[in-house]
Amino acid sequence: MAKKVGIRFKPAGKVYDFDPGAFVLRHGDSVIVETKQGLGLGVVAVAPVVCDDIADGQILKKVFRMATEEDFVQVRNNSLSEQKAFAFCQGCIKKLNLNMNLFSVETTFDASKMTFFFTSETRVDFRQLVKMLVREFGVRIEMRQVGIRNQAKLCGGVGRCGREICCSTFLDKFGPVSIRMAKEQCLSLNPTKISGQCGRLMCCLTFEYETYRSLRAELPKIGKTVMTSKGEARVIRHNPILSRIAVRLDDGNEIEISPDEIVTESPKESSDA
Repeated sequence: MAKKVGIRFKPAGKVYDFDPGAFVLRHGDSVIVETKQGLGLGVVAVAPVVCDDIADGQILKKVFRMATEEDFVQVRNNSLSEQKAFAFCQGCIKKLNLNMNLFSVETTFDASKMTFFFTSETRVDFRQLVKMLVREFGVRIEMRQVGIRNQAKLCGGVGRCGREICCSTFLDKFGPVSIRMAKEQCLSLNPTKISGQCGRLMCCLTFEYETYRSLRAELPKIGKTVMTSKGEARVIRHNPILSRIAVRLDDGNEIEISPDEIVTESPKESSDA
């Protein structure tokens, strides 16, 4: 039976499967693995497990060795190089008057390649910029234009909930988020209240969406006319978490009741439902 171990290269990055070989690995161990861009330092996110779901012909890259103190020194040196490259590239962008927002630089573990991440509302001709970077650092240069959500993931930050934003802590991919999700959860539709650091709808709107959908499916629709013990009333609001509904009676008073308190539902519905 084959074994595989899940390795993560960034705190909230994707988990990749590798062959642990003869190494005894535990969650949190730092290892050096073979990647498409050479050796890389990663952290064990999923401990080795025996599996039979590896596709025929698929060969997992191997864990090369356990990380040593020298490897961590190399990572620290790479971090210093990234800071220097970021400052130099910012100066070049200003000098060339390019319409781009540089926000991160990453260096491969062996320092043979630098990747510059930026955002821009338009296409950018950065050929001259690349030439300047190659002359300065003498390594392979890649310019990568990404979306605003990716920028938030790489830069991190604190959300309106007071916690570090989800995409930089545990989300390994972005899913679709729609305004309907906010409506289903009875949230304010004010963009400033349901948008994240990136200016897009908050990813956390998806977390409880299906729960709210299932809970509201058991409640009478808003605008529905129902018969209660106090007379005919119209449903005006839902409280899905407590499984209660707010209704307006014919005399104008509003009360909150449980769906079990509804005697019958009237076929008549509000014209402004």
